[in-house]
Amino acid sequence: MRTRLRQLVVSAVALLTASAVLPSATAAGDERPDGRRTSHGGLSAVIRYTEYGVPHIVAKDYANLGFGTGWAQAADQVCVLADGFVTVKGERSRYFGPDAAPDFSLSSASRNLTSDLYFQGVRDAGTVERLMDLPEPLGPSRAVEDLMRGWAAGYNAWLRKNRITDPACEGAAWVRPVSTVDVFSRAYALAVLGGEGRLVDAITTARPPASGAASGTAAVPDAKAAARAASELFAAADADMGSNAVAFGGDTTANGRGLLLGNPHYPWAGGRRFWQAQQTIPGELNVSGGSLLGSPITQIGFNTKVAWSHTVATGVPMNVHQLTLDPADPTTYLVDGKPERMTKRTVTVGVKDGTPVTRVQWWTRYGPVVTSLGADLPLPWTAGTAYAVNDPNAANIRFTDTSLGFAKARGTADVLRSLARHQGLPWVNTVAADSAGHTLFTQSQTLPRITDELAARCSTPLGRATYPASGVAILDGSRADCALGSDADAVRPGIFGPARMPTLKDAPYAENSNDSAWLANADRPLTGYERVFGTIGTQRSPRTRGAVEDVAAMADKGGLTVRDLQRQQFANRVPAADLTVEDVTAACAALPGGTATGSDGTVVDVSEACGVFEAWDRTTDTGSRGALLFDRFWRRLNAVVPRAQFWKVPFSAADPVGTPHTLNTDAPGFATALADTVRDLRAADVPLDARLGDHQFVVRAGKRIPVSGGTESLGVWNKIESPWNAAEGVYPEVSSGSSHIQAVGWDGGRCPVARTLLTYSQSSNPNSPHHLDQTRLFSAEKWVTSRFCEKDILSSPRLRVVRVGQ
Repeated sequence: MRTRLRQLVVSAVALLTASAVLPSATAAGDERPDGRRTSHGGLSAVIRYTEYGVPHIVAKDYANLGFGTGWAQAADQVCVLADGFVTVKGERSRYFGPDAAPDFSLSSASRNLTSDLYFQGVRDAGTVERLMDLPEPLGPSRAVEDLMRGWAAGYNAWLRKNRITDPACEGAAWVRPVSTVDVFSRAYALAVLGGEGRLVDAITTARPPASGAASGTAAVPDAKAAARAASELFAAADADMGSNAVAFGGDTTANGRGLLLGNPHYPWAGGRRFWQAQQTIPGELNVSGGSLLGSPITQIGFNTKVAWSHTVATGVPMNVHQLTLDPADPTTYLVDGKPERMTKRTVTVGVKDGTPVTRVQWWTRYGPVVTSLGADLPLPWTAGTAYAVNDPNAANIRFTDTSLGFAKARGTADVLRSLARHQGLPWVNTVAADSAGHTLFTQSQTLPRITDELAARCSTPLGRATYPASGVAILDGSRADCALGSDADAVRPGIFGPARMPTLKDAPYAENSNDSAWLANADRPLTGYERVFGTIGTQRSPRTRGAVEDVAAMADKGGLTVRDLQRQQFANRVPAADLTVEDVTAACAALPGGTATGSDGTVVDVSEACGVFEAWDRTTDTGSRGALLFDRFWRRLNAVVPRAQFWKVPFSAADPVGTPHTLNTDAPGFATALADTVRDLRAADVPLDARLGDHQFVVRAGKRIPVSGGTESLGVWNKIESPWNAAEGVYPEVSSGSSHIQAVGWDGGRCPVARTLLTYSQSSNPNSPHHLDQTRLFSAEKWVTSRFCEKDILSSPRLRVVRVGQ
């Protein structure tokens, strides 16, 4: 039986290989951007499933590969995918009601209604279709068009031919077929996630002042408050997405070839999940890795020559223009004294059990009018002033072509070439290594072309506070000479060209943990880039400091292999504890009578905590006793002790990894934080020496699966977020953190040496056998051995072959 199965697989692959010279097909019966429909033969693909439900998709061309990918993603994630398509179609209010909240995977909209008003507005304006019609590289390549059309056809074919068993959407009316435009719209939503997508509520609720309102800019925050609010808007510590990645060069490895460890931190539920697959077009493409749901191509992955990962970057992907309004009309603004009327977009969305809702949005030459940048930075629209946001990624659907270029790359130089050609990454850095021993770090983002010179010359008073503090530029929109300008090597005006991107090539190691590009390698710091990319010479996060310490030590040791990458992923060292736990233990023991007074005035016996701190192994392994106590204490301490008083030895740019250090245990709030921590845990019946895994977990099949790792402020490489629920006095399930992990190298053979993990498993369907299998592996700190080459795929004891078609 096994022999016969392998013969069938070989025959199917041989057939696909022989037919690979046939002309590419597009998705049968699919709509083109111009509204015409294509007509052609059916699409098909072969999907070979191996352990943990990982599909290896083989097809003769890009359209058929897209078909197989759309089919396989639907089989694993149909409900999550369908929910996302409801979002980009502007139909959440119709199916789920206007006041419920989306899952925040495709925008920051706080209500379904504002989400729908934004995405329906995008559809009404034909934004995505216009971008699809642009010539490459501004628009999609033929290969990406075929992938997208094929993906839609594969998803639709799966819906036609299969019964949904996931209770999240079984029998739901909102699970419907999709078009190519819908698939591109999902990619568009991801592109604007850091710009317009972050400001959906502010775009859709902006209203001009009532007739007769007084002019002026009253109610904007003062400069200090604005700077703080702008900084918090893009603060990595509070984000649900982050990442670590490190590439090691050949001079640090055992065989002279490169190594890459990628550890993205993403939500564990909802539409921003990764999904694993291998995608093959014989003679054309062979890549394995993870893609965000709804994407037809691998976005973080590896092939026979190169591996890459992404980390969320510090570049600010938007800016604001302050408008001077016509005194007679608050919907007309002046540029060099000449009036320009705003464009009025009237948008109507359907509402469940109610009448349709119609709202107006206002757009300018710069972008939409907004009334805030987050809750703490209001930008009021008055009779004299309004504010418009510029998001260059609102003209960017180039991410997929950029990723396809990576998938076909033969080394880090090809990765750079794809970035330079397509310039399509909206909010991530790229870290890569190749089989020849090269390394790469580059912050090649699509960013507004805000130079420091332009910001100095054109910032408004508010912008002079926000730009240095956060990189958020607020420019004078009344002056034509404050336009963003153009770089000769940029694919379009108003963005930076490749020559300006912070880039580090062929360093012994290249690492990023969501701080700016400055310390991608501590011995070769990057400088000279504009403030909008990030800071230079500023304090690094605990995770960056810990990561640089770890990877620099690994590089110095040399002789590295994939096994060393695996050890780093699960070392679970707590850099914050290494810096402070001895001081904490000593200060705890010195408290008079072993007591401290809490914030509510209660005197708390904290003497037990002193011993727990002292005995703790300073890791966040699931069995660590003391990790939970330190985590709670550390979070409270950071909340109550001002940054300026936190350390006795302040930050020094001359020693950015080693400073600041020496915890100031005399600071007001130290003893209070300790007392409150002990009181909270005891009130929740949590022992002070409880094992971390007893309270940091996910629930699958009704059982708790313990999870190792630690929160952002602890600095743990294996980042896991399980925020304390103060109201209920409990830890809820893990919400985000390590996701699609890959440790990749090469040994000189034809197959890459790769170990992977998808922490939350391949399927969201609780009825799937692949709903929890990799989560159990992650809990046990074990890995999946990637099956990349044919011999390895065919030798899988779990091999299951499916030929899918229309």
